[in-house]
Amino acid sequence: MGKKLVIVESPAKARTINRILGKDYEVKASMGHVRDLPKNKLSVDIENDFEPTYEVLKDKKKIVSELKKSVKDAEAVYLAADPDREGESICFHLEKLLDGKSVPFYRVVFNEITTPAVKNAFKHPSAIDTKKVEAQQARRILDRLVGYQISPLLWRRVKTGLSAGRVQSVALRLIVDREKEIRAFVSEEFWKITTELLGRNEPSFIASVSKRDGEKLELHNEQEATEAVEELKASPHKISSITIKPRKRNPPQPYITSTLQQEAFRRLKFSVKRTMSLAQRLYEGVNIGEQGSMGLITYMRTDSTRVAAGAQQAARGFITERFGPDYLPASPPKPKKVKAAQEAHEAIRPTRIERTPESLEGKLDPALLRLYRLIWNRFVASQMQAAAFEATTIDISAGRYSLRANGNRLLFDGWLVVTGRPDDEEEKLLPALSEGEDLKLLELTTTQNFTQPPSRFSEASLVRELEERGIGRPSTYAAIISTIQARDYVARVERRLKPTDLGEVVTELLVDNFNDILDYDYTARLEGVLDKIEDGGENWVEALTRFNKRFSVDLADAEEKMRNLRREVTPTNIKCDQCGAEMVMRWGRYGKFLSCSRYPECKNAKPLPDSDAEKKQQDLGEMAEKIGDQVSDACGTPLVLRRGRYGFFLGCSRFPKCRYTVPVKKDGTIAWEKAKGELCAEKGGGEPEKKKKSGGKKTRKRTAKSRRSTK
Repeated sequence: MGKKLVIVESPAKARTINRILGKDYEVKASMGHVRDLPKNKLSVDIENDFEPTYEVLKDKKKIVSELKKSVKDAEAVYLAADPDREGESICFHLEKLLDGKSVPFYRVVFNEITTPAVKNAFKHPSAIDTKKVEAQQARRILDRLVGYQISPLLWRRVKTGLSAGRVQSVALRLIVDREKEIRAFVSEEFWKITTELLGRNEPSFIASVSKRDGEKLELHNEQEATEAVEELKASPHKISSITIKPRKRNPPQPYITSTLQQEAFRRLKFSVKRTMSLAQRLYEGVNIGEQGSMGLITYMRTDSTRVAAGAQQAARGFITERFGPDYLPASPPKPKKVKAAQEAHEAIRPTRIERTPESLEGKLDPALLRLYRLIWNRFVASQMQAAAFEATTIDISAGRYSLRANGNRLLFDGWLVVTGRPDDEEEKLLPALSEGEDLKLLELTTTQNFTQPPSRFSEASLVRELEERGIGRPSTYAAIISTIQARDYVARVERRLKPTDLGEVVTELLVDNFNDILDYDYTARLEGVLDKIEDGGENWVEALTRFNKRFSVDLADAEEKMRNLRREVTPTNIKCDQCGAEMVMRWGRYGKFLSCSRYPECKNAKPLPDSDAEKKQQDLGEMAEKIGDQVSDACGTPLVLRRGRYGFFLGCSRFPKCRYTVPVKKDGTIAWEKAKGELCAEKGGGEPEKKKKSGGKKTRKRTAKSRRSTK
């Protein structure tokens, strides 16, 4: 009898599971999806119930061939991809490709890659969940219908290479709409008054003026503030009431995907994409020395805060032993219901509570350890007793004015013993005071302030906004944010997302012509439809038919009515500094730019003032001054500084004849050791030697045959 074949997505996951299952199993990796819709065409038969046409991915043909050979010798095949829609789809396509008629195929699902969880899953195998597959397929087709029919329209009307996406374009609209709010915002002046007061007992304390004649105090200019100060100086200050209340701060819920992304961005400065990549490694298994490869956390794509009873009991035992019984609540905390959550998985937690971050120091990469510590601390804290404070509020009267001072004192740290105290929980002690006590005014301080516009989205706040609106799902956030940046629709400015000119004009065109697709509520409702398909409450073909009925009308209208920016030329009063003709405004790769009206006779062009293109040109100039003139030692040809998708780099001035490139770091350091590409053949700039084309399979066969005949 042959071995039992197990197929997972990645080599890391394969190594971990192979160690758990032992010699009776052969574990292989599919390296993710092996089959998908072809990239060069729509591949969806709209007239025939949206029948998709799949093909094996080019870079997976060898893997599929090897898996087919393994299946022939296998006793049974177990498909063990991730426990979500994408994982179910991978398993579905593997079964179709590998022909499950000769040997039995089983689906195994586990939330954590630990010995008990994996072995238990193999004791209770199941069939592929076709509803999950249909939900994933429906999403894939929806995205294909939108992207592959709107994107070509943008190519013709704006520029080649643009893309539109059902969820990506809505996320971009959020960023663009926020930018419009910022531009439209009118700042207003306001003043605040604070006082330093002293009672019978030291020390002095700070109180803020909050009301005048029982109404909220509003001071709009310096004159009003000065008048209020003079009144306060002339008024006696007396304590009118003291309120002392116990207050609790309950522990946070364990992480779900979105909250992990937000906290890793805020605390660790990790991008959403990096967080998910590191979490995937922690889930699939990391080599921790003598124990081998271990899965350190549960599945990281989840929208549920639920925790398994066994994990809760283990955490309670650990907390009692490590911190004492006072830190343990009477009963395990109940999970908080998350809006639109599917509750398919547990929250993100360590697979073993005893595996502390300290025990893994020196065994994990620093970034992996930092993320693991964040997850471990949050989970332990979530199972602990609430922190207890004593909150004191002192109300003070001063003539027409009311003042207030707040203090708080920590009585019991509870879960804060693990995570540390947040910034807003700093202890603020007040002196011993009593009601009716007269106070001495030591100092009055006025501060001028201005109302601030809303902040641009960071990656973390964009994730929070998408989640609150029900747009996309946790597994899609990283891809969405990466795509809109890769398409040059969004630029990162001080860790915030700012729309480029290109991003704004594409959004404007899409909103004008595809109002449904770009509508926040409509996009959220579509996510609900996909969830219903997975739950069996919606037929996927009927759902796509309803969508396409509306979408096809919008698409036809857009073909006729969408503005053609390629043809739009806006006159200006700026003269061409090369020929004296009038400059005009056109649309280009980085947005609007100035071009000579005599183009192509005169090819003078330059960016608009304060445009994205001008900023990039300025950055390029500053970096060029920093690094100076550079020549390749190996090539002898001057190198030219350029800016690409991944930053600055030096390239041969004879490009494309010579494709030699060298990365340049942010500080201006040239990474010569990472140089890539062919050098000019001759020192001084000769032509690169052309590689001979491979003859392909037929050529190789003839060559082999000729060798045999020669022998």
